[in-house]
Amino acid sequence: MTKPLVAIVGRQNVGKSTLFNRIVGERVAIVEDLPGTTRDRLYANAEWQGRVFTLVDTGGLALGSEDSMLARVRLQAEQAISEADVIVLVTDVLSGVTADDADLAEMLRRTSKPILLCANKADSEARRLDAAEFYSLGLGEVFAVSAVHGVGVADLLDAMTATFPSAEEAVDDATMKVAIVGRTSVGKSSLLNALLGKERAIVSPIAGTTRDAIDTSVQWHGEKVTLIDTAGIRKRGSIAPGVEKYSVLRALKAIDRADVVLLLIDAVEGVLAQDAHIAGYILEACKSVVVVVNKWDAVPKDSTTMDAYREHIRSELKFAPYAPVLFISALKRQRIDEVLDTALRINEQRFQRIPTSELNDLVQDSIARHSPPSRWGKKLKFFYSTQPTVDPPTLVFFVNDIRLVHFSYRRYLENRIRERWGFEGTPLRLRFQGRQEKGD
Repeated sequence: MTKPLVAIVGRQNVGKSTLFNRIVGERVAIVEDLPGTTRDRLYANAEWQGRVFTLVDTGGLALGSEDSMLARVRLQAEQAISEADVIVLVTDVLSGVTADDADLAEMLRRTSKPILLCANKADSEARRLDAAEFYSLGLGEVFAVSAVHGVGVADLLDAMTATFPSAEEAVDDATMKVAIVGRTSVGKSSLLNALLGKERAIVSPIAGTTRDAIDTSVQWHGEKVTLIDTAGIRKRGSIAPGVEKYSVLRALKAIDRADVVLLLIDAVEGVLAQDAHIAGYILEACKSVVVVVNKWDAVPKDSTTMDAYREHIRSELKFAPYAPVLFISALKRQRIDEVLDTALRINEQRFQRIPTSELNDLVQDSIARHSPPSRWGKKLKFFYSTQPTVDPPTLVFFVNDIRLVHFSYRRYLENRIRERWGFEGTPLRLRFQGRQEKGD
């Protein structure tokens, strides 16, 4: 199910980033009492009353400004508005209704999307009463909020989630969805065309040609697969203003929609920092992943090149050692069939379920091989283990004290589980739940 996208917009210095951080629950955006601090959109996942959504913070809008920086910020925010499912317009009670607020309200009305009007900095009863002035913008209910203190934010979130589609309405079709992601010009559209055997997406050597996520269905060994081609994701400092930033949001939404993600690497350029950043997005979304090294035909090689390159990738993408690595040439159609064969195989791994008795046997054997850590004179003890869910596989371990679970022992258990059951290309969620031992 695709997460709804909520865009926070408003003029400068009304507290958009503070509201963003309040909702997300951590200081993700830079908060500074200076106008124009947030120039690039920031995004993060948030949850309220069981509904997960993606929140996007935008730079301050000044519709009539001739300033070139403000014009670029405006374009970025407008693109975020275009992509959003719900829009939160933030205003400032201290300033009252301004001409820019009125212009923004008029622009947002033309989107025909749900709009929530937030009157921020309502830190006292008098200011909450002053918020009634914003009804003049004609956007319906006004939510008097203090983002700094959290006052009124719950009511805003209740109204926000009420606009989301119901779980039944939001369910995607049951076909396996494969997203093709990566930096610009690594050959995503070329790979799509090679898989389809026809020119479905425009292929161009110019970076940033594909701006939208494009869905295409294909039958592969009797199974229907939906391929999602996306715009290239660049590192934040090199993303061009406007349309390309908008494309990044679509790429992230494509990752969210996918079951399996194909992370394309340029064999000539090698693994760059941005490749690791994209892998981080995939990991955060708990999606299965295949690392696809494209343009392999352009690399000088001998009998050891492929193994050395594979080790290089595993070294650079340390947090995804379980991901299979394929070497292809989309241009020359070399080893193209391996791509979807591998995607189908690891998608099955997402739905693998470990019998409870076998999981507990493995945990006890792991303990016998490597004793759990101790702290404060107390040793970590395991009582019971089970796998309650799949897609992605989630394993729960009941222990005496979760504070004793060191990350190294968590990794040790995961490695033992993968040795036994594989879970190729698939992230595992290991959760530890404390339970006081009797007589402890």
